[in-house]
Amino acid sequence: MAKSRSTPVRKAWRSLSWLGVIVLVLFGVLASGVIWSNASWMPKLALDLQGGTQIILAPQLQGGEQITNEQLTQAVSIIRQRVDASGVSEAEVTTEGGQNIVVSIPGEADEETRNRIESSAKLEFRPVLVAGAPANTFVGDDGQSTPFPSPDPGLVATPTAAPTNGSDLAYVTPALQAQFQAYDCANPPSDEDQAPADQPLITCDDAGSAKYILGPVELDGSAITDATNGLQTTQSGGSTGQWAVNITLDGKGSDVFAQISQRLYGAQAPLNQFAFVLDGKVLSAPSMNGLITDGKPSITGSFTQETSKTLADQLKYGALPISFTVQSSDTISATLGSSQLTIGLIAGLIGLILVVIYTLFQYRLLGFVTIASLIVAGILTYLSIALLSWSEGYRLSLAGVAGLIVAIGFTADSFIVYFERIRDELRDGRGLESAVEAGWRRAKRTIYASKGVNVLAAVVLYVLAVGNVRGFAFTLGLTTIIDILVVILFTHPMLQLLAQTRFFSSGHKLSGLDPNALGAVYRGRAQFRTPTDVPGSKVAKSSREAERRQTIAERKRAEQERESVSAGAATRSDDAATTSKKKDA
Repeated sequence: MAKSRSTPVRKAWRSLSWLGVIVLVLFGVLASGVIWSNASWMPKLALDLQGGTQIILAPQLQGGEQITNEQLTQAVSIIRQRVDASGVSEAEVTTEGGQNIVVSIPGEADEETRNRIESSAKLEFRPVLVAGAPANTFVGDDGQSTPFPSPDPGLVATPTAAPTNGSDLAYVTPALQAQFQAYDCANPPSDEDQAPADQPLITCDDAGSAKYILGPVELDGSAITDATNGLQTTQSGGSTGQWAVNITLDGKGSDVFAQISQRLYGAQAPLNQFAFVLDGKVLSAPSMNGLITDGKPSITGSFTQETSKTLADQLKYGALPISFTVQSSDTISATLGSSQLTIGLIAGLIGLILVVIYTLFQYRLLGFVTIASLIVAGILTYLSIALLSWSEGYRLSLAGVAGLIVAIGFTADSFIVYFERIRDELRDGRGLESAVEAGWRRAKRTIYASKGVNVLAAVVLYVLAVGNVRGFAFTLGLTTIIDILVVILFTHPMLQLLAQTRFFSSGHKLSGLDPNALGAVYRGRAQFRTPTDVPGSKVAKSSREAERRQTIAERKRAEQERESVSAGAATRSDDAATTSKKKDA
């Protein structure tokens, strides 16, 4: 018997120990970030509470060209994906004036985030016709510079000859060759990235160390289905230590690139090179060292891990349908400010006070378990949000604060369900220890079902919504998960421990678990004894309340028990009468 009584106690202390470990781990990680990194004890605030940076992008249009609503919508979607990929939350991407795009970012935008937003990521695949250094020397496949070869005199003399493919030197006319000779990589033309797709392009690499005459565009960024960054590997599987961008093309793009690789593979340099051109600049012009038929080429160059990831994200989320230029970049103030945050926190405090008053009135000293559970949930929520602000760039908006306030009621609801299940078991005549375990078995099914619905609603809302609404959905989902942990690892263990104390187990009037006040049914020896149903009495009211709370199955079981008791009583009465008659005889 002693062993069975101690088992719930051991389980309770084990659960509380796990909760302590979780809190210490969260606190330790955050403290380490504050000491050795750029973490802060305070969560980062979103645009509506802190202010930030506003970047206005204007489209680059040629002549009478107009940007369509479809192009603008697509550009907004792509830029929003880029901002989200950079780890910035609660950013706003909107349109202005029917053609401009306004990007508002909380706090100070770093250089990487600016590059993601401001780059048009207009990717083109062009074959290399002529490759030279700024001093007009040819950059060979081995990286050595030698005087670059002049085009075939016959082709140059007959510029009217029609090119047969993208690598045909018929594109290199005398005029184009003269432009190439005079081209200065240090001062490129401003409209370099606006060259027609069906015409050759003179440009340099992004470092200005080599210049090229490139053939027409044979593929563009729309053929890309995925792009990732990683360390480049050798044929044996070893790492070269250089970062690369790995591209996956769609079906049509794979077929076109396979044909291009067949044409370039084995050709004389530089006609065996194929350039990846981003916004008019050559990112890389590798030689075709084999047939690529799987549609998975790679871009290599002087990449770092950060720059390769930035480019991979830009290409992965697609090229913008039209090029944009930065019209302005300004610091903006908070749209709501600290006053609104203060009002939100005051509203949350009022709600918390009301919950405390209700639980103390309804459950007496048992209500302090609810208060302690809310404090634990608050600590876990605060540490989680602070950690996410540091590690994932999460920012707390006013909508997120609203989610936290709503969570107070949801969290208290779990405790109320559990307490009422315990009271029901006490009304049925159980002792407190047994009522705690039986009540938990009944309550946890209800709690899991309701919290599962809350989490599902939060996930759907987060996926389908944009902007501040996602902040509300995120905090709602986070607090719901924390609520479940607190109920399992704190509230239930605390009730298990309190059930061992004399104050609660004896049903003190201030404990909130007084069997008499609850209208409990006591199981006596060989009989059931119900409270006297005095009209208007507190016991009578509690008894009727207990009956009202019973399910259909519980009522049937109670009726069967009463019938069984009545039958037993009748049998005992008959036996007693028979015995009496025998004695008289």
